[in-house]
Amino acid sequence: MEKPYAIGIDIGGTNTVFGVVDKRGHIITQSSIKTVAYPEVNDYVSHLSEALKEIIDRVGGASQIRGIGIGAPNGNFFSGCIEFPPNLPWKGVIPLAQMLSDRLNIPVALTNDANAAAVGEMTYGAARGMKDFIVITLGTGVGSGIVVNGQLIYGHDGFAGELGHTIIRRENGRLCGCGRKGCLETYTSATGVARTAREMLSERKDPSSLRDLKPEEITSKDVHDAAVAGDALAREIFEFTGKLLGEAFADFVAFSSPEAIILFGGLTKAGDMLFDPIHKSMESSMLNIFRNKVKLLVSELKESDAAVLGASALGWEVKDFE
Repeated sequence: MEKPYAIGIDIGGTNTVFGVVDKRGHIITQSSIKTVAYPEVNDYVSHLSEALKEIIDRVGGASQIRGIGIGAPNGNFFSGCIEFPPNLPWKGVIPLAQMLSDRLNIPVALTNDANAAAVGEMTYGAARGMKDFIVITLGTGVGSGIVVNGQLIYGHDGFAGELGHTIIRRENGRLCGCGRKGCLETYTSATGVARTAREMLSERKDPSSLRDLKPEEITSKDVHDAAVAGDALAREIFEFTGKLLGEAFADFVAFSSPEAIILFGGLTKAGDMLFDPIHKSMESSMLNIFRNKVKLLVSELKESDAAVLGASALGWEVKDFE
């Protein structure tokens, strides 16, 4: 009899969230552990395995699980390894898929967290029925999952699609966590929005409610709340962010001609304050043959579920043990 469930695991810098998912994309049961609580990866895998066993038992045991999919920063689909993750407690190359499979005796596949979100969008969300699209995740960084002809683009080494690390500003670009300067994510991630706010407040004298906060404590949510309340400087920050995203999207369209670009993550809550400048900038920067062809969409998946659902889709496809 066909196994009715898969497991999706979303590994973040702070928390690891996981759930049992059925074929229709319903999360039957889920749980989480603190990623940051385990500086040693073996301790992490042991605790994760025990927590997974608990939710597996809730649905009738391992015989009911087709496979496990994992979305993780710097996750390599080809090797099943997390390689040199900048925002996780562990260093080097971690063969996480194999480590987890050995403990649970269930096949495991692993990919980049943004790729997992793209698979979730294609299977259960705004990209249903699409074969060519790009998912952009606007979180602490800027991630991307690129789908062409119905297939995720991995490249020859498993790391294709790092659109957040395309360089958007070469002159005096901001230093990125990757070590280079001017990467898109230094301007258009949640942390990038906060950096823009600090820069504008220090360089200008405009009145703004953001001046009531300590500069080093300003977050993208603070900027959002101020903009919603009508703060002109905060709205300008979103205008600037949207302009840069639009310029970058026009370049992305030129190499893969997607049907849609789908935005996912906390910054999308800014709504038209962000989407209007993105659309205007994207269309004005676009090569003529692509103008007015590409849809700009918001993810249809709950932010808390998208990566788990996407990772679970890998669990359906992973090869079973011989």
